[in-house]
Amino acid sequence: MLRLIVRRLLQLIPTLLGLTVLLFLWIHRLPGGPASALLGERATEADRRQIEAALGLDQPLWVQYGRWIERLARLDLGTSTQTSRPVWEEFTLRFPATVELGLTALLIAVVVGIPLGYFAARRRGSWLDAAAVSGSLLGVCVPVFFLALILKALFAVHLGWLPSTGRQSTGIDATEVTGFYVLDGLLTGEWDASWDALKHLVLPGIALASIPLAVIVRITRAGVLEVLTEDYVRTAESKGLTRRVVRGRHVLRNALLPVVTTVGLLTGSLLSGAVLTESVFAFGGIGRFVAEAIDARDYPTMMGFILLIALLYVLINLMVDVAYSVIDPRVRVN
Repeated sequence: MLRLIVRRLLQLIPTLLGLTVLLFLWIHRLPGGPASALLGERATEADRRQIEAALGLDQPLWVQYGRWIERLARLDLGTSTQTSRPVWEEFTLRFPATVELGLTALLIAVVVGIPLGYFAARRRGSWLDAAAVSGSLLGVCVPVFFLALILKALFAVHLGWLPSTGRQSTGIDATEVTGFYVLDGLLTGEWDASWDALKHLVLPGIALASIPLAVIVRITRAGVLEVLTEDYVRTAESKGLTRRVVRGRHVLRNALLPVVTTVGLLTGSLLSGAVLTESVFAFGGIGRFVAEAIDARDYPTMMGFILLIALLYVLINLMVDVAYSVIDPRVRVN
């Protein structure tokens, strides 16, 4: 297991280096540039040249890239042009909100998707199977932002059952400990604050979970159908093993192998999907701040946040590889 983790970590190094090159070149090909973002559109050419010289933007790209990598090695992601605060500080301030939303969406997708896909496969051809397949297809086709707007208009504006924006109601006097509002309420015993934060997570969590839920249903259903036709399942049944043992030990465990990989990939994609969801619900996470940074051409924030999100993505995939090897020991051998 340790060799697997070390090997995967070493493989991450060229991946991250390649990402920094692509990200650096992409940012520097965007129109306007950092100088225009800092000075505004009406700045003179002399002003732009002066700020570019001060920031080192008049140097060759490879020199600028080397200096950027040197700052990254010191964990210096630069300063946001929107707030004049360090990018790392802005990230850590908003990261708990996105994690809280992402975990909510992932929990909804897994808790609903795996049982639904399993029972749809067990009852192939029934109304449940048809509903699961049709619903999963609809979930993949409907854009996240469109579903978010529908949920917001129906359950928040029209029915008034759930809040429409923010992470917590303004009238709640909550003590912040970790930045995770639901957890903070539980730790401090402020149950009203925890319940209020949980209600604010329902609508954006459902919207963000729509695509992962649909994918998990389809992958689980396909995996269970494939495993049910395997010889070892028929052998286990012929030996007289109980249905519970056959389903749990042979069918579900082997069918979950592709689901684990899918969940890992979807977890990383939730961070990118949070950009639209957080914008619709005014949810103060990293997704919304990235959208604001793009509008304001806040290049240090864009580069820092994208790089950190990518780092989280590859680390999540590392954990998926480890979990996969736990479920299927053959991976460790290979």
